Amino acid sequence: MNDQQPGRPPQANVRNGRVVPVYVVTGGRTRASGSDLPLESLVTVTDRAAWAGDLQEEYRVIIRMAVRAVSLVEIGAALRVPVGVARVLVGDLAAAGYLTVHAPEPTTADGHPTPAVLARLLDGLRARG
Repeated sequence: MNDQQPGRPPQANVRNGRVVPVYVVTGGRTRASGSDLPLESLVTVTDRAAWAGDLQEEYRVIIRMAVRAVSLVEIGAALRVPVGVARVLVGDLAAAGYLTVHAPEPTTADGHPTPAVLARLLDGLRARG
């Protein structure tokens, strides 16, 4: 059973000594509760992150990563989950006040990320590899 409190991501769920898969942590959600975060969004921790010790491991990993600005794509790669799951987890942490989501940089006329943004995302992914 999950001891989730309003405004707080789920705490660790353990079954038979193993951490429950991340899809269970998200409640099977593939979309964040609030607005959908663009792939090129960057996130950083807030002061509240200092009190995140009892959160599910995936949430703690994201918080550790977000000490520096990190993208959803990087988070998904580090957790080895689809970006949609990373969006949900980041959305939970942002809604609970643990993360700040930074708006993506301006897009091209057709709404796509600029080459500079894509290059930074690629550099971030390579740095994790």
